[in-house]
Amino acid sequence: MSIDPETSRDTAAHPSGALRLRPVGADDLDLLRRLATDPVLVGLDWNGFRDAGEVTRRFERDGFLSDEVSNLMVDVGGSTVGMVQHRQQTFAGRGPYQEIGIVLLPEFRGRGYGWRAQALLCDYLFQHWPIQRVQAGTHPENRAEQKALVKAGFQLEGTIRAAEFRAGQWRDGLLFSRLRDDPTPKI
Repeated sequence: MSIDPETSRDTAAHPSGALRLRPVGADDLDLLRRLATDPVLVGLDWNGFRDAGEVTRRFERDGFLSDEVSNLMVDVGGSTVGMVQHRQQTFAGRGPYQEIGIVLLPEFRGRGYGWRAQALLCDYLFQHWPIQRVQAGTHPENRAEQKALVKAGFQLEGTIRAAEFRAGQWRDGLLFSRLRDDPTPKI
């Protein structure tokens, strides 16, 4: 954990400094607008066009950092390679946990950045949130993300049937979790 001198906010960084998570900056807004309107960038998670203007409104409102849902950019060696998100959820109204997601730009997929970013995000959340659990869902056909989650210390919990409406039909999802007491992967 370190303080980003440009934003004076916490950042999570790989010990080598090569990969880090940082708050969204004004320079990231074009990329975030593209994620709302370009199905190629989003891949399997594409579920229709979104209001690209909401990106600016949200940045002005809270900089994409809130108690409910926050986005952090994934940087490698000074280049933005993607974005992670975490959102506060509760189980049965009493058990708080965080649910995470990631999107990497196509040209940066398959290089090991995804699992490292998700592992760093978990470490960050366990340091700053009073939670016992972080979970992530993915698609059964997204083998790369399944492998990334396992490398990031997650365990497969099971299949969630008909969990998502995408591309005109209801589709199953896979649920993974990492608990506070689970072994921390070596990044």
